[in-house]
Parts: sequence; structure tokens; C-alpha cells
Amino acid sequence: MLRRAVRPMLARSADAIPTGAGWRYEPKWDGFRTIVVREGGAVEMRSRDGRPLDRYFPELVEVLGRGPGTSFVMDGEIVLVLEGRLEFGVLQLRLHPAASRIRKLSAEIPATFVAFDLLELDGRDLRPLDTDARRRELERLVARLGGSPPPPGPAALRPGPGLVLTPRTEDPEIARRWFEDVEGFGQDGIVARRAEQPYVEGERAMVKVKHRRTADCVVGGYRLERRGDGVASLLLGLYDEVGVLHYVGHASAFPARQRRELRERLRPLEGGSSFGGGRSPGGPSRWSAGREAEWIPVRPELVCEVEFDRLQEGRFRHAARFLRWRPDRDPRTCTYRQLGAGGPVPPADPGPPPARRAPGRGKGR
Repeated sequence: MLRRAVRPMLARSADAIPTGAGWRYEPKWDGFRTIVVREGGAVEMRSRDGRPLDRYFPELVEVLGRGPGTSFVMDGEIVLVLEGRLEFGVLQLRLHPAASRIRKLSAEIPATFVAFDLLELDGRDLRPLDTDARRRELERLVARLGGSPPPPGPAALRPGPGLVLTPRTEDPEIARRWFEDVEGFGQDGIVARRAEQPYVEGERAMVKVKHRRTADCVVGGYRLERRGDGVASLLLGLYDEVGVLHYVGHASAFPARQRRELRERLRPLEGGSSFGGGRSPGGPSRWSAGREAEWIPVRPELVCEVEFDRLQEGRFRHAARFLRWRPDRDPRTCTYRQLGAGGPVPPADPGPPPARRAPGRGKGR
């Protein structure tokens, strides 16, 4: 049995879904990448970076521990489905330090485990097998455990608790429909793998194509580098329907020279209260868990175009990528409307803040 920490097989980013013979396509799930190790009746669940998850999801421990006394190492994703959508923000609420709260949430908002690979079964190392052979083994195991067969598409996934086999197709047209997410289910893109591919731990042996969109945002502030001589990140805002500027996320990862240039460009604009009437970078956030660093406000006069992957509860899920300045745009025209949204959405039940960051979040496959 694989007792050491397993390093999940990863995926490299691509701009388009690969086509041609030998490709297998799956939805890229929006949850916690998880390795499940079961030996006899004992179940362990660990995140991509090796953090224990089983204590937070007792309903999944029960689901994955039922059936015959088999042993396995399974790769998949913990997701949470509410009202026909994947809800990563609600899923994060499950990472709570109190056992009583964990039990309550496991009954009220149960999770689902989506299985997409099998590394070991009853002492047999399946990693050298090709993708299709491992898939056949996984299908049989999920059926033995009382799990569900793959739904016809991502949007057919039902709320938990449960174990379900991920959908898979060889048809790139079906993969494109999944990628476009026309039903608004909220999956994160597409993962493609070769039929002949073995399971290679820790290597980017698959391909992922994620949703990317662009937006024109107002620069409402910035954070300094640790040394204090350059800009670490630009703090971005959008106006709501009544003209209030709300913080939506940040753009970072600038080269050293550009960080210094940004500081000189923003220094004359320092001061004021750019996010004074709306959500600010220091405001509540399920992602930051109270760890927002100090920031310097600037007058909301500059507009930049950024690339982002997904908008959730009125802010970007991950760091945006700076593309260019937009001197032709009036900051007041940079509204949520350009994204087809009306403004920030407050959490339905924020509860106490999570005790720690989401394990391995944002790096999935």
C-alpha cells in the first residue's frame, strides 16, 4: 500500500482544447483536489499538498469506506453542489476547526467526491497502466462502492453526499460544450489526457484549458513589495449600479523593472478613499481569512485591462493578469455590467471564518 504522501499528476495550461486521435476529455472540477487512501475500513483524505481533509468531510469518509473491505488509492476532487451549481465559496466553509460545526455542516451542506483516477487497488500498482485501463478499473471500483456512474455532463451532477465517476468523452465537440458551460454549472474548464498516458506523480502530464475573460478595472490602490521599493500588486475595482467602487481582486507577478515603474506612476495619486463606500481590500473575504496586508489607496483615475478566470460573489477567484493600460476609458464606465453582473453578492451564510486556507486550492490539476 502507498503509505507515503502521493503527489498527484498535474496538468500544464493550454490556450485551446487539443484535438486528434487518442485524447480523452473530462471537466475540470472546481473544488479541492484530493487523494483518498483506503486500507480495509480506514479512509484517509489528503489535499494536493498533503494536508489532511478527512476530519472536515466525515460524510465522504463514510461513503468511501462502505462496501467490501477493499484497499485503494484514488485521485479525485471534493466539490459542493447547491441549487444546480458548484459552490467553491460554500465549500470553503467546511474547513472549520470545531468538531460540532463540522458535524452540523456535513449534514446541512454535504460534499461529493468526484473520482477521476485510480493509482492502486488491493495492492496492485496501477500507475504504469494507460489511461483507459485505469479508467476501466476505476469504473468497476466505483460501482463496487455503491457510487454513481458518470452523469451525461457536469451540470447533471447532484448534491451530496456521494461518490460519482467523472464524465469522460473522446469527442472534442462534447468537450467544447462542457468547456463553454452553457448551463452555468460553474466547472473550471477542461482537462485532456492521452489514452496511452501512465499516471506520473508530480509531473504535468495532462493538459488543462481554463476559462479566461478580460475586464477593464479601476486601480484603487496597491501593495508594496516587502522591501518597499516597488509595487507587489495592483488593487482593482469595479463600480456597482449606484456608483460605488468595490474591490474585485488584484493583479500581481510584475517584473522587477515594471514594479518600480508602477510605483512612480502611482505615487502622485496616493491618498483619498477609493474603496471608501464599498468593499475594500481589507474587508471580509472567504479567500483571505483575515490575512489582507496593508495597502496604499490611490485616487481612482487609472484604468487597466486584466485577464481573469472566474468571477464569484463579485470578485475574481484568483489573481488577475495585467494586460495593458486603458487611458481611453473613463473610470466611471468600469462597472460590473461589462461582466454581466450587477455587483458584489454577499455570502448566504458566512459563518465563522475558516481556520486555515483551502488546502492546495487554485492549483488543482
